[in-house]
Amino acid sequence: MVGMSDAVRMITEQVRLRVRRESVDLAADAALAESYVRDEVQRYSERALGSALPLIHDEEQAAREAVASLTGFGALQPYLDDPEIEEVWVNSPTRVFVARAGVPELTTTVLAEREVRELVERMLQSSGRRVDLSSPFVDASLPDGSRLHVVIPDVTARFWSLNIRKFSRRIRSLNQLVAAGSLNRQAAEFLRMCVLAGQNILVSGATQAGKTTMLNALIGAARERERIVTVEETFELDLRARDVVAMQCRQPSLEGTGEITLRRLIKEALRMRPDRLVVGEVREAESLDLLIALNSGVPGACSIHANSGRDALVKLCTLPLLAGRNIDSSFVLPTVASCVDIVVHCEMDRHGRRRLAEVLAVTGQVRDGQVEAEALFERRAGELWAPGVQPAKLEKFRAAGFDPAVVLGAVPA
Repeated sequence: MVGMSDAVRMITEQVRLRVRRESVDLAADAALAESYVRDEVQRYSERALGSALPLIHDEEQAAREAVASLTGFGALQPYLDDPEIEEVWVNSPTRVFVARAGVPELTTTVLAEREVRELVERMLQSSGRRVDLSSPFVDASLPDGSRLHVVIPDVTARFWSLNIRKFSRRIRSLNQLVAAGSLNRQAAEFLRMCVLAGQNILVSGATQAGKTTMLNALIGAARERERIVTVEETFELDLRARDVVAMQCRQPSLEGTGEITLRRLIKEALRMRPDRLVVGEVREAESLDLLIALNSGVPGACSIHANSGRDALVKLCTLPLLAGRNIDSSFVLPTVASCVDIVVHCEMDRHGRRRLAEVLAVTGQVRDGQVEAEALFERRAGELWAPGVQPAKLEKFRAAGFDPAVVLGAVPA
């Protein structure tokens, strides 16, 4: 294996020399990259027969590794290409992990420190973002939509740390979530009704619980004629709507200027004639701008980290207080109660399966400093079950011509 790596490294360097001589861009022409690599593999193999160079026992594999190093993301590219792998992270050059079905495993991949830095630089090229001593953290989207997060020393102890979160492009609808076993047909039909009725939906869950996938599937149920505007820290949502505008935040320049925050994007989104506003995730004071947007009558959806649906409501009532001293709970609590209609809580079970854990309907009332909500769906003995509760706020359903009782009164699938 060491010989193979040395051979691939030598082949790659020879191709890079040719690229510099001929001034071509292999990243933009995969066919040309493969042609250059195969030419060099053949030359290398011929030289190895009459020298001390290590022989190549699998020329096809060597060519794939060289192409990945030149146009992809080197030793990590096979993991990014594997549809079974959900996440890749590097703790150090010798500690490269992947996750399959929610289960982490240590790989046999070993990188050099220089390789890790080169990979990060290549990954950030298309994003326009940077990572350096003045900005030791970075979030960015890769060309395939995966999310990259990098932290460098001296924030980390010694090595660069990077994490790549891949997103399933196979699941774009509630029907596909039903087929995957994440929820039952009854819950899917109710959530579809909520989207069509313009309900404001809060998707909650822990890290890796499937919030983004659920948000994608929910918005996928919207009517085709709707104009959807999405705002995110980095692009993660993958909507296939006919009329959609996607926006992401921007880091400040080296001079400290030009930053575009999530708060600014939410405000700008309201000027873009949205029929529906989607916020990828609220973490801080932008939650206040979200509530103001929802209070203006624009249907919306967003995600939030929380341990349960009720915890999500508590958190959404707390985060706006970060916006300033003039914001207090006397404004936030009733605003959350009136604006948020449905909470969809996702979870990952101990086997790594992502599933819908509960659906809450906000009643619109505040009691004892808490926003009231009732469970429309919940897990009992591992199965999703509807206790027969009807939403307290029915105005939007009725305006759209829907009756939730038609779905919630049915026998669970």
